[in-house]
Amino acid sequence: KKAEKRGGDAQQVSLSVAVDSFQKPDVDILALNEALEELAKIDERKSRVVEMKFFGGLTGKEIAEVLQISDASVEREWSFARAWLFSRMKDEG
Repeated sequence: KKAEKRGGDAQQVSLSVAVDSFQKPDVDILALNEALEELAKIDERKSRVVEMKFFGGLTGKEIAEVLQISDASVEREWSFARAWLFSRMKDEG
């Protein structure tokens, strides 16, 4: 039972191998930054949600705590911002 609790027969991989196999998203960071700055002029909170989720790796619940809003509000902000950013970046090429 103790072995199962700690991963059982899962294959252990060194951190360096795990980092090398990690695939980074295919995103133009400069274009994303420009789009985020534009979004911030329109809606600062949506921009902050994207920054915390995409760059900070925070969960919806963690973002809700930081911004003092509900989890549902975070999800609405994230959905809108993601669609808006996708549209903006698609239009720019």
